[in-house]
Amino acid sequence: MEIKGIIHLIGDKKQVTDNMTKIEAVIQTQEQYPQYIKVEFVNAKCDLLNGFGIGREVTVSINLRGNLSKDGSTSYNSIQGWKLI
Repeated sequence: MEIKGIIHLIGDKKQVTDNMTKIEAVIQTQEQYPQYIKVEFVNAKCDLLNGFGIGREVTVSINLRGNLSKDGSTSYNSIQGWKLI
């Protein structure tokens, strides 16, 4: 899947666990009713944001991710970017 739009926000790099870092970016779609989509870039994919700034028009290739908590009661969803042009 792809999201096309303009970079609205790029967050700071965060150390989530010993083995995981991430940066969250918000992409504003360009349509009649723009949407603000948060995309996570994880570990080595954080480097994809180098050289990109707020206001830049981009196409982001994404994966939709979902996990259940260990007790199976709660669902967590995320959008992870793996390519940025």
